[in-house]
Amino acid sequence: MTSHDTRNAGLSRREALKVAGLGAAGLAVGGLPLGALGSSCVASVGPPAGGRELVARIGHLSDTHVQPERRAAEGLEACLAHVQARKDKVDLIITGGDSIMDCFEQNEARTTLQWDIWQKAWKHGNSLPVHSVVGNHDVWGWNKGDSRCTGQELRYGKKWACEMFGRERSFTSFDVPSRSPGSAAKWHVVLLDSIAHDPNDPHGYIGELGDEQTDWLKSDLAALDRATPVMIVSHIPILSATVLLGEPNKAHVREVGSGVIHADSTKLRDLFAQHSSIKCCLSGHMHRIDRVDFRGVSYLCNGAVSGNWWKGAHYECNEGYAVMELYSDGSFDAAYETYGWKAERA
Repeated sequence: MTSHDTRNAGLSRREALKVAGLGAAGLAVGGLPLGALGSSCVASVGPPAGGRELVARIGHLSDTHVQPERRAAEGLEACLAHVQARKDKVDLIITGGDSIMDCFEQNEARTTLQWDIWQKAWKHGNSLPVHSVVGNHDVWGWNKGDSRCTGQELRYGKKWACEMFGRERSFTSFDVPSRSPGSAAKWHVVLLDSIAHDPNDPHGYIGELGDEQTDWLKSDLAALDRATPVMIVSHIPILSATVLLGEPNKAHVREVGSGVIHADSTKLRDLFAQHSSIKCCLSGHMHRIDRVDFRGVSYLCNGAVSGNWWKGAHYECNEGYAVMELYSDGSFDAAYETYGWKAERA
């Protein structure tokens, strides 16, 4: 996360007030704040677990910000060890973007160094299937002034990240089958690419899908059996109460920019309202923890593996990851887990 863009992201005043109220309600579940500094906190949607079949348990690891400094690779490997040592076994991992500290404004040498460290950490520390989302800091060279890129480089933009993730396109979807032998239950997972060029800043970005990806998303959702529950993952939040936590400016205006919440948030939420199978949307980017339940969809901003960019806790967000338990009836349980990381003194 980093942006100075302050364009309206599609939230009207009335909607913003509703979100603020819902966000406050969502932040306290069962008397325990979702952003608590303890080792874990849990929220549940749906009927009691007794009558539900667990389809899959997914680890959502966002904002790892791997770099050669601050023992970041060691921290990521500690997180991966924690995920894989759980008694309640995780079936797969989804990374939520900002895999490396930054290549948006870095040269090729620094970018190569960061991706090499990231690759080695995963190779040495992980044995689970992994699917990844692109974050703004994973996009190489869009700030041409600082990166010295021309735009003609073979790995320019999102190509480098896609190469690291092992796919050709920055957005995708897949089915997650049930862990129970013989079960036909499944969830559909959509990985979105949140990062678009800022039309007002040639060196910046905003959160937006764009026409091509929006059309693809509509087709992907339309092709699904309505009985198949859907989880959507983006880097930048589609809806989040955390964007309202900043102080107003000198004119007493609380600015919510399109770099911290999707500029096409209204369009996406209207699309989601046409598909009751969409149950939850996960995001990262903010290095904060919250949950907003709105129009039948739960929006969860799931903290950061790196906490305060490997400098300790970021407000209520300790270094951690989310665990999503997905059930056959479309319900889910969500928990944020810390993994005991002790940051270096800044």
